[in-house]
Amino acid sequence: MPSFLSLLTIFSLFLSSLFISAQSANLHGLGVNYGTLGDNLPTPEESVQLLKKLNAGSVKLYDANPAILSALARTGLRVSIMVPNQIIPSIAASQSAADVWVSENIVPYYRNTRIRYLLVGNEILTDYSIKDSTWPVLVPAMRNLHRSLRAKNIRKIKIGTPLAMDALSASFPPSNGTFRQDISSSVIRPLLTFLRETKSYFFIDVYSYFPWSGNRDKISLNYALFQADPKSYYHDPVSRLTYTNLLDQMLDSVIFAMKKLGFGDVKLAIAETGWPNGGDVDQVGANAKNAEIYNKNLAKRMVERAGTPARPGRAMPIFVFSLYNENQKPGSGTERHWGMYYPDKKPVYNLDLSVESPLEQNRPLHVRKRPFPVPKRPLSVPKRSLPVPKWELPVPKNHSVQKNAKWCVFVGGNVNETQLQEAVNYACGQGSAICNAVQNGGACFEPNSLSKHADWAFNSYWQQFRTIGGTCDFNGLAVLMSKDPSYGSCKFPNSLN
Repeated sequence: MPSFLSLLTIFSLFLSSLFISAQSANLHGLGVNYGTLGDNLPTPEESVQLLKKLNAGSVKLYDANPAILSALARTGLRVSIMVPNQIIPSIAASQSAADVWVSENIVPYYRNTRIRYLLVGNEILTDYSIKDSTWPVLVPAMRNLHRSLRAKNIRKIKIGTPLAMDALSASFPPSNGTFRQDISSSVIRPLLTFLRETKSYFFIDVYSYFPWSGNRDKISLNYALFQADPKSYYHDPVSRLTYTNLLDQMLDSVIFAMKKLGFGDVKLAIAETGWPNGGDVDQVGANAKNAEIYNKNLAKRMVERAGTPARPGRAMPIFVFSLYNENQKPGSGTERHWGMYYPDKKPVYNLDLSVESPLEQNRPLHVRKRPFPVPKRPLSVPKRSLPVPKWELPVPKNHSVQKNAKWCVFVGGNVNETQLQEAVNYACGQGSAICNAVQNGGACFEPNSLSKHADWAFNSYWQQFRTIGGTCDFNGLAVLMSKDPSYGSCKFPNSLN
């Protein structure tokens, strides 16, 4: 017969679950990425209040920060936590290491904090410096963590790993979506097998801004912002599906890539998406007005449960990037300008992540009234009036093409040569003849020095991949400059050509 104390404990847990369920019943909004790479950010408690103001439904962390997890207790917000890249090998090698990580980072908070996703690493297949040490053991680490959760009788947490769009070698047209050859069989297939077995999600970071900004002559801004005119729709010649916006086009390329490997049934989730509210002078279209429009229309799509043309009516978890502008993020200017709030807690723009905004300038999507089958159980959204904003964002002035060319080069100075060589190897390893010019006999081989070859490798990489999210950073070893580094017959490509 159970003791009075055990009955009291069970009753306490029951009341706790009722409390969390009641609080979360009306939380239908998009998720928000809560990064902490800033030296001036609000406290976790203040941040939770801002998430509530946004009507966010969930929050994604880039670690398992104890202070933030405690602040999220009893809020009803669904929470995603993350295992750092650097400890993946140790967790893969030892079940006890996985057990310890779960015991220290999940068990103390699970009772009161609604942890629902455990992401293992962050975009690890983009980092070629860990190709040998971490890529092969990603899925073994995920399996060890899954066993640890089961051993603790924790069954509501889905395990996944967020990947960038560069996991694909082809994404256009969407029906041509294909995973990179170097990871397709060795990493992606085992990953998809695990996700299918555990009924989890394939998490993808997908940003419409980058392909649009690099192809403005081919892709209209309205198509990237979910408000295209029908004449701008894209018709896939193979699948014969029609695309009304760039995000769907990118998501379906991932779906078709999974289908080619025999995993067309694995669910998709958006780990990161959004639009920058500012950036460098050459980062056209990065402004608060576009960010506001993108995120509001994204919220509308969640309410409508539109799915994608390849998967109509299929809802998916979505996390917007990000809660704050983070001033310590490395890379180009946009990296520090994705926030919905400034560090002083003032909003960058008006936004409600759960309902359609009444602002006239953010009209509903230009799509058919019922572009896809209506789900049997449509999402219930509480009806309420939103206050008319007291201010309106100015008309953007940075939609025009930059006037000054840019190059990405080695920052110079005394640096660790091993790290610099690894960065050069990474840039050159992306293929597409990036480093042919610095091979023996190439136009830029002389002078034969690591620093000069780094100039070419960094610039060649950035010029080729900046339109799809490639940055000029290389762990702080690269910098943008407006002075042409070309010499003799060695001609560096620039951001204008």
